[in-house]
Amino acid sequence: QVQLVEAGGGLIQAGGSLRLSCAASLRTFSSRGMGWFRQGPGKEREFVAAINWSGGTTNYAESVEGRFTISRDNAKNTMFLQMNSLKPEDTAVYYCAAATASYYTGPNTRWEFWGQGTQVTVSS
Repeated sequence: QVQLVEAGGGLIQAGGSLRLSCAASLRTFSSRGMGWFRQGPGKEREFVAAINWSGGTTNYAESVEGRFTISRDNAKNTMFLQMNSLKPEDTAVYYCAAATASYYTGPNTRWEFWGQGTQVTVSS
């Protein structure tokens, strides 16, 4: 059974940093694009960042560009999201997802597997 398990969320003050991880029990992890999404209170789920199969190509939402960094370790079937300079508006449940394709192809990317999410709360 495929599982994506997020970890690393928590409560942090504005300006601080957190590092999220996503551990995947997915045999094809190293050949898939991966992504991070978030859903804030009263908001729809939104795209945060994506990374291609090798880690050589990354994409970010404009709201996190320059503050967040997505990365992956294919040897450990794990993806990361380093979040710096956190703002209260970053408060959300963060989800990781595995794409059917090797690359992020924009809004039409098909995301096949999802994690349960980890809560990130940024206090002002």
